[in-house]
Amino acid sequence: MERTVALATCRELPDLDPDGAGVVAAFNRFGVTAVPLIWDDPAAPFADFDLTVIRTCWDYVPRREAFLAWASTLPRVLNPVEMLRWSTDKRYLAELAAAGFPIPASWFFAPGEEVSVPEGRCVVKPTVGAGSRGARRFEAEESSLAIDHARALQREGATALIQPYLDGVDAEGESALLFFNGEFSHSITKGPMLEIGGVGRALDATGLAFAEQITPHKATDEERDLARRLIDWLPEMPTYARVDLLPSADGPVIVELELVEPSLFFQMTSGAEERFASAVVDRLN
Repeated sequence: MERTVALATCRELPDLDPDGAGVVAAFNRFGVTAVPLIWDDPAAPFADFDLTVIRTCWDYVPRREAFLAWASTLPRVLNPVEMLRWSTDKRYLAELAAAGFPIPASWFFAPGEEVSVPEGRCVVKPTVGAGSRGARRFEAEESSLAIDHARALQREGATALIQPYLDGVDAEGESALLFFNGEFSHSITKGPMLEIGGVGRALDATGLAFAEQITPHKATDEERDLARRLIDWLPEMPTYARVDLLPSADGPVIVELELVEPSLFFQMTSGAEERFASAVVDRLN
């Protein structure tokens, strides 16, 4: 009996991201037919597939509740809906801090709350976001601009997240460690995403994310140990997870745990498509 997997994507990426063709081919090698389908296309036959995997649904941010409602209608979805809900709002960082994980100092300001910023450089972003959209970096003398941006986010109905800017990212970049069914696969480094002056780099061709500077990365033992502890802490093992880390004076800190629709950077290593497909097929079985 043929087994089938729907790879959920968005209208801007009907054939997934540049890794898409390799992922489809990897599933085929496991005897599974994988088909990209647009998540908010009412004609897309998700119910006809054995399993749906959330991949490049990068347009969900302004429609988060609609996206989660759609995911809850699927017979089987990876990662599970409650994991998707938890991971799509960065207020989970407060839970990680309470559990003893290192994160950057973080302040959350819901709509209507009075905003303040720490001394020095800072980053202001919405707690629900993807591809660094809405994230801006401000210099120490730009505190009023930072507050203005946070208030603008609040007016749009978003909770603003304010964190100090960690200077180490300028020299070392941001590390991302990829896990499939709890097993470490590979890692990459992103160059600094946000420019001085409260603006981001140019958007990529999709208009959904800032263009990224990606290079392969050999994760340190300290990075792998921290990411491993975080994955093991989750109440349920995710089929796919990306742990994003920033350098600090005290070692790596967790800036994001991506369990929804992360770029997986298969092109930065060999065999990752097979490892990802194998993890999904294990769940399918």
